[in-house]
Amino acid sequence: MSVWNPLRLLDLAAIDLLRDETSVISILEYLPTELFPPLFILAFYGRHSEALKAMVQAWPFVRLPLGGLMQTPHQGTLRAVLDGVDVLIAQQGRPRRCKLQVLDLRNTGRYFWRMWSGSNYHVHSSSMMAPVAEDSSRTKQPLALLEVFVELHLKESNLDEFLIYLIRWVEQRKGSIHLCCKKLRIITMPTENIKEVLSRVQLDCIQEVQVNCTWHLSTLAVFAPLLGQMSNVQRLLLSPILVSAFEELEQQHVVQITSQFLRLHHLRDLHMESPSFLEGCLDQMLSCLKTPLDNLSITNCLFTESDVTHLSQCPNISQLKGLDLSGVTLTYFSPELLQVLLEKVTATLQELDLDLCGIMDPQLEAILPALSHCSQLRTFSMCGNLLSMAIMEKLLRHTSGLLSLSQELYPAPRESYSPQGDFHPERLLQLQAGLLKILRDLGRPRTIWISSSPCPYCGENTFYHPEPVVYSYNTLPSWYSA
Repeated sequence: MSVWNPLRLLDLAAIDLLRDETSVISILEYLPTELFPPLFILAFYGRHSEALKAMVQAWPFVRLPLGGLMQTPHQGTLRAVLDGVDVLIAQQGRPRRCKLQVLDLRNTGRYFWRMWSGSNYHVHSSSMMAPVAEDSSRTKQPLALLEVFVELHLKESNLDEFLIYLIRWVEQRKGSIHLCCKKLRIITMPTENIKEVLSRVQLDCIQEVQVNCTWHLSTLAVFAPLLGQMSNVQRLLLSPILVSAFEELEQQHVVQITSQFLRLHHLRDLHMESPSFLEGCLDQMLSCLKTPLDNLSITNCLFTESDVTHLSQCPNISQLKGLDLSGVTLTYFSPELLQVLLEKVTATLQELDLDLCGIMDPQLEAILPALSHCSQLRTFSMCGNLLSMAIMEKLLRHTSGLLSLSQELYPAPRESYSPQGDFHPERLLQLQAGLLKILRDLGRPRTIWISSSPCPYCGENTFYHPEPVVYSYNTLPSWYSA
């Protein structure tokens, strides 16, 4: 005996209605709210343009998450939706049922469509009638009739047809439409094209910016004023920047860039890969930070000792949850600088990445007391540094009380290599047995990962898969024999 699913009845009713688009339009005023989403889905995929246009004008929810239906944007169906918006704009007042304030063209809203279209999701009856919540991050701008949300991935020399059409449509309706974007990603695109696109966007809606392309410092300086207008940015990622050949101009560009951080009052995560322009002037950027950071990643670049000093003294890093300095050489600096830096974040730090920092025994020994007090630490990585077996034993003992620490990645001990830098797997096997004995003596189940890449002597990028050293109460690894 089969059980009749009432949500499937909704689909059947919607299919029946769409056989005559005129009848759909005539009954929208009286159509039950729960019929709107399944009817809209069928109209969208069936390209019933007139039905779509009419349904937009009667949409009974605050948000229309259209992007969740557009695997491949179809300009005809999009045009039908926008035509419906145009009718709303032209009207003096909203139709009684229409609550539409946000047209969301991002790849979101799947739960909304599944909930209303009868998938296997169980939804309580009280939430079946609840409208989609209005976006809590909407900025305090003059009220527009409609906000259109998009994700901007600028990755070609020319914009795709869908984005061109949308931008032109928005441009012709200034004052009535706000084009909003929370996540901006720039891969490859001429600066002029970027500026043209962003001139149509409500910049203070942007919360995440990723620049995943190689720019000259002068290009970043041109982009910086636009970044400064993104006052609600919370996460900023900048990839490799090429410095100019003229030192005087370079310094001017650095000032133009770092000064914009004064306007980023909500910045929480800052990731900068290979920012060579910061060498010797990191303090310029740090002094412009307006809020405490949650995550700071500055990787694959050179620091001066003054840079590390300013970093350790910066008040806005005292609440860090994540710190990534991988690829920043710390070999020749006073070991106490890194110690002071860690002491500032012992109460909050959850992730620490010091891969390929040129750390040797004296530097590690200096930070062990502070490291042992990082009670929230979950992930710790030190691959690619030159450490002896003796200092690794001290490391394991100092971190044994960090009960939240669940992912540990360490380099193969220095004794795994010959004086010429040749890696010897059989030596590492013996040392792993010694590390396991240390873990057994400490008496807490624990897994550490040992990586022999890259060679700390010669710097060759010869990678070996990291191998686990596991201690549990009841099991031993297959390679271990007492």
